Amino acid sequence: MAKRTIVITGGAGILGQAVAGRAVAAGCQVALIDRAPIADDDSLAGHLRLGGVDLTDRESAGAAFAAIATEFGGFDVLMNIAGGFIWETLEGGKVESWERMFAINVQTAVTACQAAMPWLCESASGRIVNVGAAGAIKSDVGMGAYAASKAGVARLTESLSRELLGKVTVNAVLPSVLDTPTNRADMPDADPADWVAPEDLAAVMLFLASEEACAVTGALLPVTGHV
Repeated sequence: MAKRTIVITGGAGILGQAVAGRAVAAGCQVALIDRAPIADDDSLAGHLRLGGVDLTDRESAGAAFAAIATEFGGFDVLMNIAGGFIWETLEGGKVESWERMFAINVQTAVTACQAAMPWLCESASGRIVNVGAAGAIKSDVGMGAYAASKAGVARLTESLSRELLGKVTVNAVLPSVLDTPTNRADMPDADPADWVAPEDLAAVMLFLASEEACAVTGALLPVTGHV
C-alpha cells in the first residue's frame, strides 16, 4: 500500500477516519472529502482535508477531485464512504426520506466515481471501494428507504465493475451494524461485541484497495461480525 494515494469521501465520519488512520499507517497518502468540516489531526499532517464539498453536486465534486489530483499528481483509490441512515416506516413516513437516502447514499457515490474516473484509469492499479449494506440484501421494518438506496450502491458497483473491466477494479463491502457511539445510544440493549468495529471494516476495505486484490472486481463482500 505504500505510496498509493487514497481519496476518502465521508472523511469526517468515524469509518472515514478509521480508513484514513490505517491507510496512513500503511504509508499511503490520503485526501479526505466531506460536506462537514474535517477536524485537524496531527496524524494527518501533510495529507489533504477538503471540507464543505457537496458530493451530490457535479461541479463541487469535480473541483475537489481536480484539486486532489493537482496536489498529489493523481490518485489511485476512491473509497466511497459518504452516506447516511434513516429508520422510518412507510406508514407515517415521508416520500422525501427516500429521496434523501438516494441523494446521500447513491448520488454521492455516482458523482464521486464519475469525477474520479479519469485519474483512476491513469493509475497502474486503480481501485474503487464502495460501502453498501448487508441490509440491502435482506431488509427489515423501517429500513426500506435506506436498504433501497444501498441496493442502488450494489448495482452501481456491479455495473461499473464491468464498465471499467481491465482498467479499475470496483468492489463494495456490505457491513451489518458498525460499532459507533450513535448505534450504541440507539440500541442500548444490544451487545456491541457482535457488531463490526470500524477498524476491522477499514482493514477489509484497504485489502480491496491494495495491489494484491487485482483479481477481485464486482464483488459485494459481506462484513457482518456476529450479527
